[in-house]
Amino acid sequence: MQKPPLDPDVADQAPRSPVLTGYDEQHLITYLRLLDAAEDGADWREVAAIVLHLDPEREPDRARRAWETHLARARWMTEHGYRHLLRGGAPH
Repeated sequence: MQKPPLDPDVADQAPRSPVLTGYDEQHLITYLRLLDAAEDGADWREVAAIVLHLDPEREPDRARRAWETHLARARWMTEHGYRHLLRGGAPH
């Protein structure tokens, strides 16, 4: 696995695959930032703007969906996805 980018663009929805994806590998830092923000109780709109680079005022539905799905995927990574990382990452 290559070093993940610090601030990659995000899709409208995070993957829902039962296995680690290349997208997940690229967004590991994004997932960590989302988990940190959630732990701190940050407002989803602020997180969407700062971490996901989406404007919740201009596109509230898109920003909310992206935030929800990426946070859910970040939580999946803490329960399941990390095992795939330990085995070498996403299948290529």
